[in-house]
Amino acid sequence: MRGQSFTDWEWCLVDDCSSRPEVLEALDDAARRDSRIKVHHRGANGGIVAASNDALAMATGEFVALLDHDDAIVSSGLASVMAVLQSEAGADVDYIYTDEAHVLADGRESAHFLKPDWSPERFRSSMYTCHLSVLRRAVVEAVGGFRVGFDGSQDHDLILRVTEHAGAADRRVVHVPVLAYHWRNISSSVSRAEGSLPKAVENGRRAVQEQCDRLGLDAEVVHGPVAGCYRLVRRAIERATVSVVVPTRLEGAATRPYRLAVEATIRAITSAPANVRLLVAHPDTAPAELVALLDDLLSETLAPSGAAPERAAPIGWQRVPVPGPWSVAAALDRALLLHPADVLVSVAPGLVPRVDRTPDWLGALVGLALSPGAGLVGALMADRDDTVLHAGWDIPDYRWYELDGLRVGSTTSGNDLLIERECSQVTLAAAAVSGAQWRECASTAAGGFHDAGRALSQALVQRGARTLWTPYARFDQSTAIDL
Repeated sequence: MRGQSFTDWEWCLVDDCSSRPEVLEALDDAARRDSRIKVHHRGANGGIVAASNDALAMATGEFVALLDHDDAIVSSGLASVMAVLQSEAGADVDYIYTDEAHVLADGRESAHFLKPDWSPERFRSSMYTCHLSVLRRAVVEAVGGFRVGFDGSQDHDLILRVTEHAGAADRRVVHVPVLAYHWRNISSSVSRAEGSLPKAVENGRRAVQEQCDRLGLDAEVVHGPVAGCYRLVRRAIERATVSVVVPTRLEGAATRPYRLAVEATIRAITSAPANVRLLVAHPDTAPAELVALLDDLLSETLAPSGAAPERAAPIGWQRVPVPGPWSVAAALDRALLLHPADVLVSVAPGLVPRVDRTPDWLGALVGLALSPGAGLVGALMADRDDTVLHAGWDIPDYRWYELDGLRVGSTTSGNDLLIERECSQVTLAAAAVSGAQWRECASTAAGGFHDAGRALSQALVQRGARTLWTPYARFDQSTAIDL
């Protein structure tokens, strides 16, 4: 800290009743040597939340930065943050976070975590902003500081509440893309101490659940695939009307791979609630023999009445002939016109929902599509060898590595393939959008599944919506697709 190039700081240190005399001596000596260092000795051990609140009570600055006792801020770290705060936009900032380097016990850097810009869906799924976090002190105090009972996830809980306040007050959350923090990956860390991790992870889950309850999100928060990741199981599909649309030119309809792919898609949908309708949209100029083949396929896969034999309530299904020039958007538009629905789900022919891997695939897509501020919602696309084909796209100057080509379930520094998150664009090959959002921007979705998805994502973002991606709806490519 004393080596910071920005020098107008105070360092609030709290001794949580340490039993080691050398620690007490080191703290007091540091305070004697530098008037910017404040030390408070607690009379009893209170844990990380109590100690953090004591440090917060000592602070007099307009902003507070969170520094773990075993980590370090690089010498230019505070200066990078202050450059934003002292800019014209700084007056509207309540929360700033930076990138971080992971450092081994011997001081060697083991990894860099280059973070995305503010992503509230990702933040509910994982406490990705982490270090360095800098918060407006008045807002921290307004939301009650660190809360008792959230030890180990106290920062996650606090920032959830601060960013709620920031959004309501038209404040901004800013990402500074600078490696300003060294996070030491050592066994004595609170986050890794034996016995503390399960409790900390559960406290994080509770923090996210409480945010959902505060915001009125009808979701149950459960633990995700790895410790510290969470999933929101949304219940919107229980009350929404849903049209699953398969836009197809019917090219290849006579081939076995095509028939198997469409049949698998239909069977996946037959397990959906009764408020889900399957629509197969095709050019109204399609040859009669291909249309007849499609009718046969639907009749063979579903009972003649439109119900699967094992299904109590019949699934509604229908062919939708599309007049005029053919396009994916025209097919979806026609389907929604004839069969209005709360949510439109687009599935390219040749993509098959993996019900065995993601049994709640439709609920995941519909739930996100109907969440506040949602635009286009994309799914995980993979091949049968578990190679990722699509996990969302990002703008060209975005600093992440590409996710396409990785193995499904691969761990990355941000757990990008394991959590729901915002991204820039998704394909329409496997995606969902609310009927209301589609009607506003359908005219922008030109081209094939990929191009239409990019254009629609961009148009909805320009209207203030968020493009989202979920790993809990997986589609496998079973045959060649014209995307």
